[in-house]
Amino acid sequence: MTPAAGAGKPSHPFTLVFDIGGTGLKAAVLDAAGALVADRVRVDTHYPCPPGLLVDDLAALAAPLPPAERVAAGFPGMVREGKVLSAPHFVTVAGPGTAVDKALTGEWRSFDLAGALSARLGKPARVANDADVQGAAVMKGTGLELVVTLGTGVGTAIFYGGQLMPHLELAHHPLHKDDTYNDQLGDRARKSVGNARWNKRLRRAVEVLRELCFFDHCYIGGGNSRRVEGEIAPDVTVVDNTAGLLGGIKLWDGGHIGLER
Repeated sequence: MTPAAGAGKPSHPFTLVFDIGGTGLKAAVLDAAGALVADRVRVDTHYPCPPGLLVDDLAALAAPLPPAERVAAGFPGMVREGKVLSAPHFVTVAGPGTAVDKALTGEWRSFDLAGALSARLGKPARVANDADVQGAAVMKGTGLELVVTLGTGVGTAIFYGGQLMPHLELAHHPLHKDDTYNDQLGDRARKSVGNARWNKRLRRAVEVLRELCFFDHCYIGGGNSRRVEGEIAPDVTVVDNTAGLLGGIKLWDGGHIGLER
């Protein structure tokens, strides 16, 4: 993502957008039309990662970027009204797949991430689940649309008629025998079984989700969407991972979607 060549003067308000992941943290500043004001920046996610460290890392990541009037963030867990209800990556001692730290679990429970970012950055902030944010950037507003994000773990979001439906953490639900969606399709699994077998698992998972949701269209995004290979169904579209940043504007300007609730 680079600023558009020859583009006119960026329009305000500017939004500082964070895409928080289990592997990396990304940030960008977008103008009111969703155009980049400067190149996005990225750093690796540090572990162990208590809430204070994440806020520190996000503030440091944003420091070189142009000033913005507001902040939006997509977080990989259950989020309600800006508060974190679950943080499956960040409660581990050394990242996804490692042991859970009970002390970290306590620190993250009901942590007001939106409030902490607002206090630290001096700007109003909104936070939602990262799959919901990505989905807001790509959904068309017609019928039932399912968004599946593939990265460190698996995220899902469901929209009906352009409205965000209650968030479900399907990644933690069994998909095959005792394996969850995360176990079968997370990045650790991809590296373990290889892309070919991982893609076979993905196609099987999409068919399970089709039977579960009866979606009209499915969008596959996230960092590992670029690894999707082979023929896919006509009602499934692979979308660019930049949606994780572009959707941040919808936290402020997409009130009909309901992301801010």
